[in-house]
Amino acid sequence: MERGFVTIVGGGLAGCEAAHQASSLGVEVLLLEMKPFRFSPAHRSENLAELVCSNSLKAESLENASGLLKEELRRLNSLIMRAAHATRVPAGGALAVDREAFSDFVTGALMKDQRVRIERMYVERIPEGDPVIIATGPLTEGPLAEELCQVCGSEGLYFYDAIAPIVAGDSIDMTIAFKGSRYGKGGDDYINCPMTRDQYYAFVEELLAAEKVPSRDFEKEIFFGGCMPIEAMAQRGKETLAFGPMKPVGLKDPRTGKRPYAVVQLRPEDRFGQLYNMVGFQTKLTHREQLRVFRMIPGLQNARFHRLGSFHRNTYINAPKSLLPTLQTRKRPELFIAGQLTGVEGYLESTAMGLLAGLNAARRCLGLPLLVPPETTAIGALVHYITSASPVGFQPMNVNFGLFPPLGETVPKANRKAAIVERALRDLERWKEEWF
Repeated sequence: MERGFVTIVGGGLAGCEAAHQASSLGVEVLLLEMKPFRFSPAHRSENLAELVCSNSLKAESLENASGLLKEELRRLNSLIMRAAHATRVPAGGALAVDREAFSDFVTGALMKDQRVRIERMYVERIPEGDPVIIATGPLTEGPLAEELCQVCGSEGLYFYDAIAPIVAGDSIDMTIAFKGSRYGKGGDDYINCPMTRDQYYAFVEELLAAEKVPSRDFEKEIFFGGCMPIEAMAQRGKETLAFGPMKPVGLKDPRTGKRPYAVVQLRPEDRFGQLYNMVGFQTKLTHREQLRVFRMIPGLQNARFHRLGSFHRNTYINAPKSLLPTLQTRKRPELFIAGQLTGVEGYLESTAMGLLAGLNAARRCLGLPLLVPPETTAIGALVHYITSASPVGFQPMNVNFGLFPPLGETVPKANRKAAIVERALRDLERWKEEWF
């Protein structure tokens, strides 16, 4: 095969990671990004790698599958992980970033890469070439989405995603709110707005009664776990929020010395503490109702909102029917799919699929065997899930320990996670030694 270059459509996390990985193997990359000529309903910045839903990349601890995925990405020279550590903000045990600085870091790194050429254009069709990576993200639409459906041999799939509001830090009433993390882990990274029992029930009542953005007739609402709107959670029962995103466990109000009945946690969005994300408050309330209801929260009565919540459709393909474990499409081996389109859910899960697609597209250019990571690793477990799950009712998936194969030995329950992590990192290193 004559050596060419890798064409990547989409400059989100997956597309940027794919570009970096392909370049690291010495392959030329053409990265096509539609901004600033066209913006999706969720995007605002002209930069690459824009974070939309949240600035949190979830837990760092290796006791968590998300933490294991981060460690694997670090060991595989991930640009996204390098950017995250360079732009992190305090968030207790989670890895959260200053979203603008993060996007600036990734954009700058790729612009300086002499093997990566970035062109700003709106792509309506799958480009000609071999190989091509489609990493256009969960808001892919129009002719490109229709062509992807034809290639993938099934109707488009989708679920719904909601974005949490962001509050100006200097508009939070700190005579009511207090700083602190649950059980003191992470210091004073979060701001907590405490509620009494009466305040909580009054808030839930207004939340349930508030006007919502109506769904269109042809849209069936399928909310994915961690992105379920706050009002949809409240519909499950009036105590649901108090046991979910508003749980007060591990927190004490320093003014009373007691645990509140419920809390709303605010997480820093930037390193200067100017912006705060309302944790777990994804919503599809109308903007007017968000202002009314969310200002009922103690400490937010005079809140200024840098961004209100919004609601959009996320698109993904039926990967078990459409993709090989190399992330090539079954119908067209020169075409790779990366990011959330593959059926993974989460920033770093999407990054991982971009990493693998970028490596394999570059290896195809170089005439090398394509890679499939060990199923015992976090990246491999995700790939195995999306390519071998039942295609009937296929739904997006976050990384979790339930995706990993059994240990094959008797390990006490308390030690199982540590054993899974140890095996994953050992097998990752062996895989690297064999193929890299």
